[in-house]
Amino acid sequence: MQLQYLWYFLLMVFSSLVAEAQSKRVMVMEIKSEIDPRTNRYVQLAFDKARQIEADIVIIEMDTYGGVLTDAKEIVDKIMKFKNPVWVFINSDAASAGALISIACDSIYMAPGASIGAATVVTATGEKAPDKYQSYMRSIMRSTAEEKGRDPRIAEGMVDESLVIDSIKQEGQIITFSTSEAIQYGFCEAKVTSIEEILERNKLKDYELVRFELKAADRIIAFFLNPFISGILILIIIGGIYFELQTPGVGFPIFAAGVALILYLVPYYLNGLADNWEILALLAGLALIGVEIFVIPGFGIAGILGISLTVMSLILIMINNDVFDFQFVPGNDILYAAAATFGGMLGGLILLFAGGTRMTQTRFFKRIALTDTQEREQGFIVKPASEPMTGKEGIAHTVLRPSGKVMIDGKLFDAYTRGEFIERGDRIVVLDDETTSLRVKRSTDHG
Repeated sequence: MQLQYLWYFLLMVFSSLVAEAQSKRVMVMEIKSEIDPRTNRYVQLAFDKARQIEADIVIIEMDTYGGVLTDAKEIVDKIMKFKNPVWVFINSDAASAGALISIACDSIYMAPGASIGAATVVTATGEKAPDKYQSYMRSIMRSTAEEKGRDPRIAEGMVDESLVIDSIKQEGQIITFSTSEAIQYGFCEAKVTSIEEILERNKLKDYELVRFELKAADRIIAFFLNPFISGILILIIIGGIYFELQTPGVGFPIFAAGVALILYLVPYYLNGLADNWEILALLAGLALIGVEIFVIPGFGIAGILGISLTVMSLILIMINNDVFDFQFVPGNDILYAAAATFGGMLGGLILLFAGGTRMTQTRFFKRIALTDTQEREQGFIVKPASEPMTGKEGIAHTVLRPSGKVMIDGKLFDAYTRGEFIERGDRIVVLDDETTSLRVKRSTDHG
């Protein structure tokens, strides 16, 4: 029996030595920008990659002044849920939301001259947020520090200026630690100059270092999140719809508008900026505009409401608002979103009025539109024949929306309906021939 226990003991020691001898896989991700939905999604993709490659350690290389609290809290949750150690290397600043994320990590390392702290919640204008937000931040900082074995009062003191901590903080101050101070009070393991030095301090010599990079598709998504690109996409959407209305049946303009709409919506949706209700509001606005153009004559409530919904949703999709709460949305974000929306719409109008005529002269337009002269010798006439045409039947030579061309007795005539759409090839009957165009309707006799 004793030999059996001895055998188990030796086997465990051997397994431990083998595991220790195996190469460790270390993955490095970067947080070097404002904490927002894009950073949140980047971190999620990074942890997904870490699980996929079975990383033994994840190191976050950090330099940020903070950002959106809600996204920072979600990043903290992701760190907490990761089973293997997560370390952070603050190579410059970890302020506000960056401090919260750092405290959530298992180990903190800081470069010479780096800092951590100053986690007071501020509004988009830079002013101190109401106390309910400060209270929420204090609670998160305190509970996160407790979870990681750090002094919760110091973490709370990075938010609450009224808190007094002997020999560390006086009333009216916010804690911001330098590297040496963070080491002194247990908020930093060591001062280092590189990630390699961190691994060396932890006696990791045989390791594989993997730096996380976004895939091409994710980089493309990030590219389309640029407000300038969003403005161009809005221009294409408006221009595409307009030219499709002017040249019905061509298909390319509405296809381009559809692709632009997808490229506009998908990146913002994947990054958590576009909520479902904002997308539905945009589609409802476009639908109301369509109703105003095709169904209701003139321009009234449907058109005004449609334009208002469209403009509002285009702006809201680009900013990280909580429904209509903009308290934590940076003022510049609102400005850029509004500029992109109105710039795109203004550019679309300029394109329609200034570029519409030039477009008809392009080789591409001549390929997709009928630009040839319609000569009488070829069977085309600009007014009805001398004989009465009322009551005669023929077929729709083009789509009538509501105007187009019809073929009667082998000749082409300009024609229009009383508002109904008639598809190409449908049989028609002439109602009136008093003008240069025949007034027609769909024939009930399909024989």
